Amino acid sequence: MADTERSETVTVELSGSKEDARLVFDALRTCFASDRGADEEPQQLDENRPMVWLGTYDVSDSREQGCPPVRLGSSVQAEVQGGYWAVDRFRTTLDSMFSVEETSASGDQERDLHLRLESR
Repeated sequence: MADTERSETVTVELSGSKEDARLVFDALRTCFASDRGADEEPQQLDENRPMVWLGTYDVSDSREQGCPPVRLGSSVQAEVQGGYWAVDRFRTTLDSMFSVEETSASGDQERDLHLRLESR
């Protein structure tokens, strides 16, 4: 596949505490262009039900030198979806910021990773 045809965006679904989700989103925004604004904070709409927050990142606009490790209060579950090239590039960045455990992966035309992110 030519570079002009590859998918350069990934979507990320996070679950865990809203504070840790905010830390992850803030860190990712320093590394990639995102649809999430700097003033957007994850909202917990129901205290009794788990929440999932979504962000989209353009990995072609990478600022990897500004991606420091992140200190989380607890682990965060992340589902990353996108083209193989984009997900691989995104995963490399995650590995530089977090301790990453891959809990499953699948995909035919796209790659779908299920990860657990923890502080390094």
